[in-house]
Amino acid sequence: MNLNQLNFHHLFYFWRVAKLGHLTRAAEELHTSQSSVSAQIRQLEERIGEELFMRESRRLILTDTGQLVQAYAENIFGLGQEMLGRLQGHSAGITRLRVGSVATLSRNYQENWIRPLLSDPTVVLTLESGLMEGLLNRLVQHQLDVVLTNETVPADPDRPLHCKFLGSQSISLVGPAKVWKSKNVRIPEDLDGVDIALPGPRHALRAQFDALCAAAGVSPKVRAEVDDMAMLRLIARDSGWLTVLPEVVVQDELGAGILVVVGHSTVLQERFYAITTPRRHRIEVLEQLLTL
Repeated sequence: MNLNQLNFHHLFYFWRVAKLGHLTRAAEELHTSQSSVSAQIRQLEERIGEELFMRESRRLILTDTGQLVQAYAENIFGLGQEMLGRLQGHSAGITRLRVGSVATLSRNYQENWIRPLLSDPTVVLTLESGLMEGLLNRLVQHQLDVVLTNETVPADPDRPLHCKFLGSQSISLVGPAKVWKSKNVRIPEDLDGVDIALPGPRHALRAQFDALCAAAGVSPKVRAEVDDMAMLRLIARDSGWLTVLPEVVVQDELGAGILVVVGHSTVLQERFYAITTPRRHRIEVLEQLLTL
């Protein structure tokens, strides 16, 4: 089959069904009938010469060929979405930057990273947070320009990504200033039986902290496990417990004297990364942020 024989309308219908996994929902989204969607996919299968879906009960399962076609369709229509977004921004004389960040990343760190753009009237920001896998899927579909994270992504030849190290920050032990006067609490030696709030199990720091405690034979009294750094910040401020976190999370509370740093770890470090796709459209303001 030659390229001029490929019907991109049929391919688009296939892409939506593959994404939604359901003919009826795809038909509703496309404002057409289920039979019309089925017919267009059958025509695409006839052109390609292979089946794209298998039926299991009421579910549609992609065949090996269907998975391959879906991967290319993601790129084709993802780039189309990116093109429309760029054209809309260009026509209005603005630059749109779409930034995703994992839910375990400090919002203060994210704001600090984008701060150079906040005074630029020609930049419009879209900020999203979520789980790593969902954000990476949106990145490769060109629905995001960059993903900020505190962990690297494994190499995957089927999903090439660039992972740029942005920097790191040591981890501190903080507590309410009105309760904690001592500022030389050792991590983890002095934490046995101490009420403490920690990043949740999904956070990159948690395994490191647990390993330190296990090696020292120390068992803190864990009062809270919090994935979201904004919530961990509130817990640190209002609970009276000690909290393990990067200082950037509570930079405002430290500056105001509400919280104090009572200990530092020379071992624990949170690392920050920017994930991009190698074939991304060059956005000058993003390139500037990546080189800071």
